Amino acid sequence: MKHPVEDIEYAEYLFDRFYSIGSTENGGVTRLGYTEVEDEMHKAFVELGEEKGYKSYTDEVGNTYLYNENCKEDEDGEYYLIGSHLDSVVEGGRYDGVSGIITGLLLLEWARRDGLSIPVRVGAMRCEESSNFGRSTIGSGLITKEVYKHDIGEAMNREGVTLREVFKERGYSLEPRRIQGVKEYIELHIEQGKVLEEYEDTVGIVQTIAGPRRFLVHIKGNAEHSGATPMGMRTDALCAAAEIILEVEEIGKSESLYQSVATVGTVKVGPNALNVIPGEVTLGVDMRGIDSSSLDRMETRLKSACKKICEKRKVKYYREKTSDIPPIGMSADLQQKLLAAAKKLRIPHRSMISGAGHDAMSFANICETAMVFIPCAKGISHNKKEFATIESICDGAKVIYEHFKEEMEE
Repeated sequence: MKHPVEDIEYAEYLFDRFYSIGSTENGGVTRLGYTEVEDEMHKAFVELGEEKGYKSYTDEVGNTYLYNENCKEDEDGEYYLIGSHLDSVVEGGRYDGVSGIITGLLLLEWARRDGLSIPVRVGAMRCEESSNFGRSTIGSGLITKEVYKHDIGEAMNREGVTLREVFKERGYSLEPRRIQGVKEYIELHIEQGKVLEEYEDTVGIVQTIAGPRRFLVHIKGNAEHSGATPMGMRTDALCAAAEIILEVEEIGKSESLYQSVATVGTVKVGPNALNVIPGEVTLGVDMRGIDSSSLDRMETRLKSACKKICEKRKVKYYREKTSDIPPIGMSADLQQKLLAAAKKLRIPHRSMISGAGHDAMSFANICETAMVFIPCAKGISHNKKEFATIESICDGAKVIYEHFKEEMEE
């Protein structure tokens, strides 16, 4: 779809304002949740709104909102919430999350320009990524009273500080009031996969967001001298972990027919010295899928594999489940409206699933919720090579805006 030059230039301007924040020497960005860098991203967001005369406010957990003259700061009346996040993973890319925020600002600008009297807020959610506290969608989960975000005050960041301590220092609340007045929550996001690119589609309308089940597997062997301990007398925790890692891969492959995946994403080794047999290992296991039965099978197989491998190698272990969120469906009615908007605009589109988690998961139980995907180059995400075109962001934003115009005509 061809876009006016002023739209492309404005979107590029928005992207550039965020570009350098949290930049790393390797070319990526690190913008961890509830850090000064994420604060800087939210400050830039507010400043961009002020340039257009929008008002802003921050809620009890630090989420930031911009709104137009058709919205009030109080909770009277319904409004459309365009949301996403501004934090990133370690050494991540610049489009994950930010694309959705740019979309919201574009929608506000188009509504102002066209005189469309629709109440819209753009919400930047805090700490969507799990990179800092080992918990995802914290900001959105707390304000929607998502059951999976209860009792997370003891979650610890990479510096060993609990979320409770961070909130106390910042004046935030772990028990905020539930957000009110949201008629629809819509989030644009890069796909983080290759489906749209492979099929040469311009946008994807999400049907279901895969549910994550995450575990920590703690393995305890004996840390001994690597030169003085004979091979037959060792209880090497890392060797046991290696077998478990390969088994997790096999579990994921066997369930791939049901669009499930399984990954060991983190390995913590102790004492982590070249001349010492590893005595302790902690594995971070991430299993995801849209089929609950498949997730059940994967969890059962993980439990069995840990027991079998650790008994064989004479090491001790225990398995800790840190997250268990079921697959979450998006609003069927809103999906159809967005698909109709894409069709009307003659934008190539498809219905699809999301293998990654998003803030939209938090809102699905309190309001009509939808997600619009745009392509990212080669499906690369959570990586400095992550890339999406400004035109793609505008394509996705236009689909949402067309939906808004249809809503106003009803």
